[in-house]
Amino acid sequence: MKQLTKVTLLFAAMGLAACTNPDRFGAGAGAGVGAGAGAGAGGAYGAGGASDPSSPAYFQQTIGDRVLFAVDQSTLSPEARAVLDGQAKWLLANPDYSAVVEGHADEQGTREYNLALGARRANSVREYLTALGIPGYRLETVTYGKERPIAICSEESCYNRNRRAVTVIAAGGLTS
Repeated sequence: MKQLTKVTLLFAAMGLAACTNPDRFGAGAGAGVGAGAGAGAGGAYGAGGASDPSSPAYFQQTIGDRVLFAVDQSTLSPEARAVLDGQAKWLLANPDYSAVVEGHADEQGTREYNLALGARRANSVREYLTALGIPGYRLETVTYGKERPIAICSEESCYNRNRRAVTVIAAGGLTS
């Protein structure tokens, strides 16, 4: 009896799944490949893709969304300033975007120390971007300290990648 019930439920579920509306997500959504597939905000080509200089994907992949820091430092290196110069140009050319600067640290040190260090790193980036003309109301800062590592290992190569500030952009400016 149990097996008969399972088989009946299985066939009922398959029958319901087959009765879907192919156009349920809007006109042409179920049209398949060739109906704009690959285009759009998430695509790599065209508007919104990494080849579109006004897209967030371009900002992240071409300009760079992060800068690295030396051990226990929040001072910007020449390499970091070069990346931030590009970020500032992009933000000035795209005033409809705001940014949150995330400060991060490696796993060495206490949680409290790394939260403070992450805050100093984020503020260093924010101050540099505002000095280049980005209005302060378009920038926010947040610190994660050592809570969000991108590399997990107890080696210098991992520590180096985690000592960073990341500029995360979003459409819709922040209000003053």
